Amino acid sequence: MNKEKRYEIFRRLREDNPHPTTELNFTSPFELLVAVTLSAQATDVGVNKATAKLFPVANTPEAIYALGVDGLSEYIKTIGLFNSKARNVIAACKILIEEHDSQVPETREALEALPGVGRKTANVVLNTAFGQPTMAVDTHIFRVSNRTGIAPGKNVLEVEKKLLKHVPKEFLVDAHHWLILHGRYVCKARTPQCGSCRIEDLCDYKHKTSD
Repeated sequence: MNKEKRYEIFRRLREDNPHPTTELNFTSPFELLVAVTLSAQATDVGVNKATAKLFPVANTPEAIYALGVDGLSEYIKTIGLFNSKARNVIAACKILIEEHDSQVPETREALEALPGVGRKTANVVLNTAFGQPTMAVDTHIFRVSNRTGIAPGKNVLEVEKKLLKHVPKEFLVDAHHWLILHGRYVCKARTPQCGSCRIEDLCDYKHKTSD
């Protein structure tokens, strides 16, 4: 995969979707932080159903902290691992209130210091809430990066570093969203839809399908 191919891949993805964003519903950096924390091993659709009930009632660190673990659990009990997620979100709210004036921090170090927030979650918040050129590598991005040859790697950190190195700068802020959506709807895990893929002719995958 050379830089000309990579450029054309992202040019086409941008042409098809000029303003990509997360499919999680949010209206503030804090809502996004909560939604992404809840989305681990859960679907965006499932998280959106839960936050549609939660956020009208509580969408600030103070309001969610006031619910307590049991109160928050009632709103998110349809989501997998909801008990541990509730504990993490409440603990994170306490830190945001006490150490960050109830604001979501804009640095990786401060975000990763929050309970339930790992590197991927921090990258999503930095990218989607604050427009920083980070790369949150989930299963979709890991698969697409390896399958297409855009940024092959043995683990998520290796893929993340290669994407940051090889994705042309003008596409970096939005690349994470394009790759997730491409993996979710086109370059699917079991059966990639190569026949209807906009970048099929640029992709290095050797076992292309006719669909």
